Amino acid sequence: MAAPERIDLFNGKDLSNWTKRDGSPAGNWIVEDGVYTVVDREGDIVSKETFGDAMIHVEFRVPDMPDKEGQDKGNSGVFVHGRYEVQVLDSYERDVPGYGDCSSLYDRHAALFNNCKKAMEWQTYDIIFRAPRFDADGKLTEFPRITVMHNGLPVHNNLVMERMTGAPLTEEMVAEGPLLLQDHGNAVSFRNVWICKLPPKGADKY
Repeated sequence: MAAPERIDLFNGKDLSNWTKRDGSPAGNWIVEDGVYTVVDREGDIVSKETFGDAMIHVEFRVPDMPDKEGQDKGNSGVFVHGRYEVQVLDSYERDVPGYGDCSSLYDRHAALFNNCKKAMEWQTYDIIFRAPRFDADGKLTEFPRITVMHNGLPVHNNLVMERMTGAPLTEEMVAEGPLLLQDHGNAVSFRNVWICKLPPKGADKY
């Protein structure tokens, strides 16, 4: 079996590969030199590409907002399947990261440790996602699992996700879903967003 193909979700020019939550054309985020920056009130963007099991790569940069604190400081999110939010926030030098800090699974699981860089420095998420499993009748048989690398180190290790996080597209688990990038009102930037779709299992013979 050949290695999975990398699928670039941003084309470097515009948001033609993305929609709003309701499927209408994506808002007018700022696009410059392959960098996409949230413009407040333009709305979340959702990839047209969907996936089941996948490796997901996202590079992001939070703005410098020294006069703000907590959820008002560089807030955005990366929603796997549009349902499981890996939080984006300026949590630099936070001693003990909590459920709402950068790289948390929002309001569900805190990061194992804080590996944030300073505001205005590019950071990376590399996410391994195992989609939920369903039987022939559509009944859920296995919850999804997620591993998150933040700036090259594992901050979540094969977590079982029994519930949605944040503000999901729907409350229903699905075998395939899109990537959603959140507009939370802060000028967070993204670049080099891509996925590799993974086969659900390997060969069944020696």
